[in-house]
Amino acid sequence: MVTAGQGSPALQTLLVTLQPQTALATLPYGDTLLGQLCWALRNRHGDDWLRQRLEGYTSDRPFLVVSDLLPAGYWPRPHLPANMLAGDSRSQDRKADKKKIWLPRDGWQQPLQQWLQACKTEKEVWPEFEQNGKRVRHGRITESQPHNAINRITGTTGEEGFAPYAVEQIWFPPGAQLELWLLHDPQRLPQPLLEQALEDIGSVGFGKDASIGLGKFGLIKVDSQQRLPMQPNSNSWLTLGPCAPQGGGFNPQRSYYQLFTRFGRHGDVAALTGQPFKSPVLLVQAGAVLTPQQQPLWSGQNWVGQGLGGDGSISRGKPETVQQGYCPVVGIDIGGELSND
Repeated sequence: MVTAGQGSPALQTLLVTLQPQTALATLPYGDTLLGQLCWALRNRHGDDWLRQRLEGYTSDRPFLVVSDLLPAGYWPRPHLPANMLAGDSRSQDRKADKKKIWLPRDGWQQPLQQWLQACKTEKEVWPEFEQNGKRVRHGRITESQPHNAINRITGTTGEEGFAPYAVEQIWFPPGAQLELWLLHDPQRLPQPLLEQALEDIGSVGFGKDASIGLGKFGLIKVDSQQRLPMQPNSNSWLTLGPCAPQGGGFNPQRSYYQLFTRFGRHGDVAALTGQPFKSPVLLVQAGAVLTPQQQPLWSGQNWVGQGLGGDGSISRGKPETVQQGYCPVVGIDIGGELSND
């Protein structure tokens, strides 16, 4: 694991703008996107080719690090206490403040105490739009789509009869644009191959229910000139995707995050095996603020975390399976005096 201050090797940055063409049935988290990109690369170039790219993945040598899919022009709001994001100007309506979950990138250089006021709610990021002459509530909508279990051999619901279940679908407004931060090693994964893999996923669909038309998207723009920035006097990292910071040399008193457990499963052809499920993995959500014990931050660093698995700990059915515990980061100044002590 790359310890804070040791300085992880920088990877080349790509900012990719996507446009959804259908609803999504799987939340587009960075580690999930990395998994599907690996399958897309494997299907084009073969198992041996991918295996070579994954060499060193669990030893701080990732060939690819993927962020969450974010609204264009926004980063996740840091998981910091409200008083650190608003100072004395915070409102008394805590429920309203909690809904402000997206930080505009154009307000990046403002002092930390002004960020809460600058943050936007889902309704502000995805405003109402008109469809078939009717006003539709804010543009990112999550709905339950009813399904019924079918016996594929008989073409019926089987002996048990009616067996309904629901799958959540995420809809974006017409023309909505999303952004993906990709960090890659151009020697092991050249940009054209990465773009081709994204196009492959967009054409066949991402995540659950891609076989019935969900998860499709188109590439709008690929910008190789963008860089993940750092505020002056940065002393902490803001994460843009799930990561595994355990053992990374971070100050527990100056780090802020929300935990979640990833109950993963294999994709593509591995989903059809008798062991499609992976072992649970504890990660921190995007928007975590991780403060290295060792200061100052290395300006060339653009990711933190660790690669997990590769030894059978993630999957018994496919012991070579790895899990992205890396994520892209930007440097922020959370104030306070920090030292190497």
